[in-house]
Amino acid sequence: GVDLADGSCAHPTIPGRVSPLLPANHVTMAKGTGLVHTAPAHGMEDYSVASHHQLPTDCLVDEGGFFTEAAGPELQNKNVLEEGNEAVIQMLQAAGSLLKEEKYVHSYPYDWRTKKPMIIRASKQWFVNTASVKATAQEVLKKVKVIPTSAVNRMLEMLDRRTFWCISRQRCWGVP
Repeated sequence: GVDLADGSCAHPTIPGRVSPLLPANHVTMAKGTGLVHTAPAHGMEDYSVASHHQLPTDCLVDEGGFFTEAAGPELQNKNVLEEGNEAVIQMLQAAGSLLKEEKYVHSYPYDWRTKKPMIIRASKQWFVNTASVKATAQEVLKKVKVIPTSAVNRMLEMLDRRTFWCISRQRCWGVP
Protein backbone atom coordinates (compact mmCIF):
# COMPACT_ATOMS: atom_id res chain seq x y z
CA GLY A 1 0.00 0.00 0.00
CA VAL A 2 2.79 2.44 0.84
CA ASP A 3 4.21 2.03 -2.67
CA LEU A 4 0.83 2.89 -4.19
CA ALA A 5 -0.14 5.75 -1.85
CA ASP A 6 -0.49 9.12 -3.58
CA GLY A 7 -0.84 7.32 -6.90
CA SER A 8 -3.88 7.34 -9.11
CA CYS A 9 -5.83 5.04 -11.38
CA ALA A 10 -8.03 5.46 -14.42
CA HIS A 11 -11.76 5.10 -13.84
CA PRO A 12 -12.86 1.77 -15.34
CA THR A 13 -15.93 3.10 -17.18
CA ILE A 14 -15.51 6.89 -17.48
CA PRO A 15 -12.77 7.79 -20.01
CA GLY A 16 -10.44 10.52 -18.82
CA ARG A 17 -11.51 10.34 -15.18
CA VAL A 18 -8.66 9.72 -12.76
CA SER A 19 -9.18 8.64 -9.15
CA PRO A 20 -6.57 9.05 -6.41
CA LEU A 21 -5.38 6.08 -4.33
CA LEU A 22 -5.99 7.12 -0.73
CA PRO A 23 -4.80 5.66 2.55
CA ALA A 24 -7.52 5.18 5.16
CA ASN A 25 -7.41 4.07 8.79
CA HIS A 26 -10.56 1.95 8.44
CA VAL A 27 -8.93 -0.31 5.82
CA THR A 28 -6.20 -2.59 7.08
CA MET A 29 -3.43 -4.49 5.33
CA ALA A 30 -5.18 -7.68 6.47
CA LYS A 31 -7.98 -6.85 4.02
CA GLY A 32 -5.79 -5.66 1.13
CA THR A 33 -3.42 -2.79 0.43
CA GLY A 34 -4.75 -0.39 3.05
CA LEU A 35 -5.91 1.89 0.22
CA VAL A 36 -9.57 2.49 -0.49
CA HIS A 37 -12.15 3.02 -3.17
CA THR A 38 -14.11 5.86 -1.65
CA ALA A 39 -17.72 6.89 -2.08
CA PRO A 40 -17.91 10.05 0.07
CA ALA A 41 -21.70 10.33 -0.09
CA HIS A 42 -22.25 6.77 1.09
CA GLY A 43 -20.69 6.32 4.50
CA MET A 44 -19.05 8.15 7.35
CA GLU A 45 -15.58 6.60 6.88
CA ASP A 46 -15.57 7.42 3.17
CA TYR A 47 -16.82 10.94 3.88
CA SER A 48 -14.00 11.46 6.40
CA VAL A 49 -11.35 10.28 3.91
CA ALA A 50 -12.79 12.49 1.17
CA SER A 51 -13.01 15.51 3.48
CA HIS A 52 -9.39 15.04 4.55
CA HIS A 53 -8.31 15.00 0.89
CA GLN A 54 -10.77 17.75 -0.13
CA LEU A 55 -12.66 15.56 -2.62
CA PRO A 56 -16.20 16.34 -3.80
CA THR A 57 -19.16 14.52 -2.24
CA ASP A 58 -20.98 13.32 -5.35
CA CYS A 59 -24.15 11.34 -4.63
CA LEU A 60 -25.21 9.27 -7.63
CA VAL A 61 -28.14 7.59 -5.88
CA ASP A 62 -31.56 9.14 -5.24
CA GLU A 63 -33.89 8.71 -2.24
CA GLY A 64 -35.48 5.62 -3.80
CA GLY A 65 -32.20 3.76 -4.33
CA PHE A 66 -31.95 4.46 -8.07
CA PHE A 67 -28.97 5.82 -9.96
CA THR A 68 -29.35 9.50 -10.90
CA GLU A 69 -28.66 11.21 -14.22
CA ALA A 70 -25.17 12.07 -12.93
CA ALA A 71 -24.32 8.33 -12.94
CA GLY A 72 -24.64 8.31 -16.72
CA PRO A 73 -27.25 7.11 -19.21
CA GLU A 74 -26.31 3.42 -18.82
CA LEU A 75 -27.17 3.50 -15.11
CA GLN A 76 -29.78 6.25 -14.77
CA ASN A 77 -33.06 5.08 -13.18
CA LYS A 78 -31.74 1.60 -12.41
CA ASN A 79 -32.10 0.26 -8.87
CA VAL A 80 -28.63 0.12 -7.34
CA LEU A 81 -29.11 -3.22 -5.59
CA GLU A 82 -30.89 -4.89 -8.50
CA GLU A 83 -30.51 -4.18 -12.23
CA GLY A 84 -27.99 -1.40 -11.49
CA ASN A 85 -25.54 -3.92 -10.07
CA GLU A 86 -25.81 -6.08 -13.20
CA ALA A 87 -25.43 -3.00 -15.44
CA VAL A 88 -22.16 -2.06 -13.69
CA ILE A 89 -20.83 -5.60 -14.18
CA GLN A 90 -21.69 -5.42 -17.89
CA MET A 91 -19.99 -2.02 -18.18
CA LEU A 92 -16.83 -3.35 -16.55
CA GLN A 93 -16.82 -6.39 -18.85
CA ALA A 94 -17.27 -4.18 -21.94
CA ALA A 95 -14.35 -1.97 -20.83
CA GLY A 96 -12.15 -5.02 -20.20
CA SER A 97 -11.83 -3.93 -16.57
CA LEU A 98 -13.49 -6.83 -14.76
CA LEU A 99 -10.87 -9.05 -13.19
CA LYS A 100 -13.17 -11.37 -11.26
CA GLU A 101 -16.86 -11.75 -10.52
CA GLU A 102 -18.25 -13.74 -7.62
CA LYS A 103 -21.28 -13.73 -5.36
CA TYR A 104 -20.63 -11.82 -2.16
CA VAL A 105 -22.94 -11.21 0.78
CA HIS A 106 -22.39 -7.56 1.58
CA SER A 107 -22.83 -6.31 5.14
CA TYR A 108 -25.47 -3.70 4.33
CA PRO A 109 -27.40 -2.24 7.24
CA TYR A 110 -30.98 -3.48 7.18
CA ASP A 111 -34.16 -1.55 7.83
CA TRP A 112 -35.78 -3.13 10.88
CA ARG A 113 -39.27 -2.46 9.51
CA THR A 114 -39.01 -3.71 5.92
CA LYS A 115 -36.12 -6.18 6.46
CA LYS A 116 -34.54 -4.80 3.25
CA PRO A 117 -30.96 -3.54 2.86
CA MET A 118 -30.46 0.21 3.13
CA ILE A 119 -28.05 2.31 1.13
CA ILE A 120 -26.31 4.98 3.16
CA ARG A 121 -26.38 8.22 1.20
CA ALA A 122 -25.85 11.88 1.77
CA SER A 123 -28.95 13.96 2.36
CA LYS A 124 -29.45 17.69 2.51
CA GLN A 125 -29.03 19.10 5.97
CA TRP A 126 -28.51 22.51 7.39
CA PHE A 127 -25.71 23.25 9.81
CA VAL A 128 -25.94 26.29 12.01
CA ASN A 129 -23.44 27.75 14.43
CA THR A 130 -25.39 30.22 16.50
CA ALA A 131 -25.53 31.03 20.17
CA SER A 132 -29.31 31.48 19.99
CA VAL A 133 -29.89 27.83 18.98
CA LYS A 134 -27.68 26.67 21.83
CA ALA A 135 -29.34 28.97 24.37
CA THR A 136 -32.85 27.90 23.26
CA ALA A 137 -31.93 24.21 23.46
CA GLN A 138 -30.53 24.65 26.98
CA GLU A 139 -33.60 26.57 28.18
CA VAL A 140 -35.97 23.97 26.76
CA LEU A 141 -33.94 21.16 28.33
CA LYS A 142 -34.28 22.80 31.75
CA LYS A 143 -38.07 22.38 31.43
CA VAL A 144 -37.86 18.64 30.66
CA LYS A 145 -38.35 16.14 33.49
CA VAL A 146 -35.23 13.98 33.34
CA ILE A 147 -34.73 10.81 35.36
CA PRO A 148 -32.30 10.71 37.03
CA THR A 149 -32.17 14.46 37.61
CA SER A 150 -28.36 14.36 37.74
CA ALA A 151 -28.37 13.67 33.99
CA VAL A 152 -29.61 17.19 33.22
CA ASN A 153 -26.29 18.78 34.12
CA ARG A 154 -24.39 16.33 31.90
CA MET A 155 -26.72 17.11 29.01
CA LEU A 156 -26.42 20.86 29.56
CA GLU A 157 -22.63 20.56 29.53
CA MET A 158 -22.77 18.50 26.35
CA LEU A 159 -24.98 21.13 24.69
CA ASP A 160 -22.55 23.83 25.79
CA ARG A 161 -19.66 22.05 24.03
CA ARG A 162 -21.53 21.72 20.71
CA THR A 163 -20.15 23.99 18.01
CA PHE A 164 -22.39 22.97 15.11
CA TRP A 165 -26.02 21.96 14.99
CA CYS A 166 -27.58 19.82 12.28
CA ILE A 167 -31.22 20.40 11.48
CA SER A 168 -32.41 17.34 9.58
CA ARG A 169 -35.68 15.99 8.22
CA GLN A 170 -34.25 12.76 6.89
CA ARG A 171 -36.13 10.50 9.30
CA CYS A 172 -39.51 11.10 10.85
CA TRP A 173 -38.45 9.30 14.05
CA GLY A 174 -35.26 11.24 14.55
CA VAL A 175 -31.58 10.97 13.76
CA PRO A 176 -29.61 8.50 15.88
